[in-house]
Amino acid sequence: MVHNGIEYGLMQAYAEGFDILKGKSSAKLPEDERFDLNLTDIAEVWRRGSVISSWLLDLTATALAKDQMLEQFSGQVADSGEGHWTIEAAMEEAVPAYVLSAALFARYRSRVDTTFGDKLLSAMRFGFGGHVEMPQ
Repeated sequence: MVHNGIEYGLMQAYAEGFDILKGKSSAKLPEDERFDLNLTDIAEVWRRGSVISSWLLDLTATALAKDQMLEQFSGQVADSGEGHWTIEAAMEEAVPAYVLSAALFARYRSRVDTTFGDKLLSAMRFGFGGHVEMPQ
C-alpha cells in the first residue's frame, strides 16, 4: 500500500509540472511571456536520460502523443484507497507525509475543480492499470 501512496506523490508531481508548462500559453500572461510549448516533445526529452525519467513519464509521453489536450479525460481523478490507507498508517505512526497527503487531497479536489494536470493523472492511471474515470 505504501508503494501506491508514493505513486500518488510521483504522479502528482508530474501532473503539476506539466500543468505549469501548459500554463505558459495562458492569455493571463503578458504576451511577451507566453510560450506555446510542445508538451509531447518535452515528455519525450525528459524520458530519454533525464533524472526524472520513469515508467510514469513514459505513460505521460504516450498519452500526450495520442492527444496533447487529453480530451478523452475529464480530470476527475479517482482513488482506489491505497493513498488513504498510506496516510492513515502515517498518522498512526506519527510519520509526516506531506507530499503523499497533498497528492491524495488533490485527487479529492479534482472531483470538484479540474485542471490539465488532473487530466494527466487520469491518463497515467489509465496507462498503467486501465483505470477508467468514474462517471460523475
